[in-house]
Amino acid sequence: MKYLVLIPDGMADEKISALNNKTPMEAADKPHMDALAKVSVVGTVSNVPAGMVPESDTANMAILSFDPKVYSKGRSPLEAVSMGIEMQPDEVAYRCNVVTLSDDGEYDEKIMLDHSADEITTAEADQLIKTLDEKLGTEFLKFYTGVSYRHCIIWKDGCDTYNFMRPHDILGQCIKDYLPHGEDGKVFYELMKASWDILEHHPVNEARRARGLRPANSIWLWSPGKKPALPSFKDKWNLDGTVISAVDLIKGIGLCAGMKSIDVEGATGNVHTNYDGKAQAAIDAFKNGAEYVYIHVEGPDECGHRAEVENKVLSIELIDKKILAPVHEYLKGCGEDFKIMILPDHPTPTRLRTHTIDPVPFMIYSSKENKCGVDKFSEDTAAATELYVEHGYTLMDLLIEK
Repeated sequence: MKYLVLIPDGMADEKISALNNKTPMEAADKPHMDALAKVSVVGTVSNVPAGMVPESDTANMAILSFDPKVYSKGRSPLEAVSMGIEMQPDEVAYRCNVVTLSDDGEYDEKIMLDHSADEITTAEADQLIKTLDEKLGTEFLKFYTGVSYRHCIIWKDGCDTYNFMRPHDILGQCIKDYLPHGEDGKVFYELMKASWDILEHHPVNEARRARGLRPANSIWLWSPGKKPALPSFKDKWNLDGTVISAVDLIKGIGLCAGMKSIDVEGATGNVHTNYDGKAQAAIDAFKNGAEYVYIHVEGPDECGHRAEVENKVLSIELIDKKILAPVHEYLKGCGEDFKIMILPDHPTPTRLRTHTIDPVPFMIYSSKENKCGVDKFSEDTAAATELYVEHGYTLMDLLIEK
């Protein structure tokens, strides 16, 4: 038995007037998902436990069958693992976004314009991160380049309990009330403020302005955590698993669980990614012995954060056409029974531009038997089945044949 799990990150949404009061899932032309949904088990699942922040680390950890309340230590250390950083027990990792703040006024009065600095390229961001490490790094503090706007700081004897604000939750707002504060937050505030003085007129940012792009003129720290530890996915399910994602966080979860992680050239983490490459990587993984392949696609989530309704619809359509269709076609001809599970990890409504804790739709297709499913895979049709999985980390029990 082979298993394909496809995660269109943040795909679930609200009904949008610009889409004739449909959600992006309802508006998207996704014939392959909808055809499978007609003969699949369909329902809703809560991947984020009550009281926890609806972040991708929590939700994807749950989908991979690990209880976030037990194993979640923050997203940053998982990203650090994916980046090849060997964390020590006394070190703390912090996510370090490079963001765009407004130019006018004192630092505290600036507006959070973009949590991704117009989805800055990794090559440009690498120059900025190296400059920050040169000027602000110490023997106890080190900056590491990640992908696009997502980077990492490792801090010896750092605080792993400070409650930072997530930058994508304050888009369009003055940062004053959301900056680190108090005695515990002072060292973080000073680091972030110092980054502005270094980055505002950095040559990379001046070149971006000249091209009509937003500058990455400050860092924003959040989601601290210490070295993570997850049980072995192989030991738990007796399956050889592979993760395919452009996002360090998802790669880190897989690596911590002993799974293989495949990097796909041209995979960006936004709507303009290498869909064909991800599909081929999944097919190759199955051909090379993988029994369980987890494909994570960040595009719908980024479109939700950027309030790009049309691009969110487009990303769902491209996932359906360029990933689901060819991998399904391969599985049909591989000579083995297979299952396909499709679900977003959490909703990312374009109206809110951030994640919510609401349940998400899921579908599980089996080549061995047809189920009475739904006409179209959407938030409403999934909820109408009244099949509800309260704890996302138990969803694998419906998927895996033990």
